Amino acid sequence: MARSRNPPASTAADLGRPLKRAFFARSVHEVAPELIGATLLVDGVGGVIVEVEAYHHTDPAAHSFRGPTKRNLVMFGPPGFAYVYRSYGIHWCANFVCEKEGSASAVLIRALEPTHGFAAMRRRRGLQDERALCSGPGKLTEALGITAAHNGLALDAPPIALLARTKKPEIIAGVRIGITKAVELPWRYGLKGSRFLSKGF
Repeated sequence: MARSRNPPASTAADLGRPLKRAFFARSVHEVAPELIGATLLVDGVGGVIVEVEAYHHTDPAAHSFRGPTKRNLVMFGPPGFAYVYRSYGIHWCANFVCEKEGSASAVLIRALEPTHGFAAMRRRRGLQDERALCSGPGKLTEALGITAAHNGLALDAPPIALLARTKKPEIIAGVRIGITKAVELPWRYGLKGSRFLSKGF
């Protein structure tokens, strides 16, 4: 049986500058597409963000639409923090809080291209196929070991590292997935041609 290919891990020189919390203190619609091509690592494990979705507080599909709750409180805090919640009682989803405090807007991270920590990701996911490791919001949190313990953590401090993209990618946009409200809004962004997307555009 042929072995699964392991792409060479990027060196520090290949990675961009660390993104600070100020990066997120802008419109969620500016931040979301700019995250495509950035690198997300948790304890050194992760990869390049290839798909995200934007959620604004005025959006009926956003958790914050009806106001603060114990679950979504992090969304109402300052920008640059992780909002992690369990979806359908099954898997965790990782979001990055954006805009000024009280805005309660965030970007859902939907898919990564794995680049760092393949052994850990494969062990956590129980599979070898690199394309399937992080091709969905629940898959990537399992691969990176993201749980409720990461909810409310700063995006610019360990164990999380978020590094800016080093070149501008070709980005495509479309409607979001798995929601029943505001389904017509084209607030899903992805890396054109990536084979690591959760679903094609």
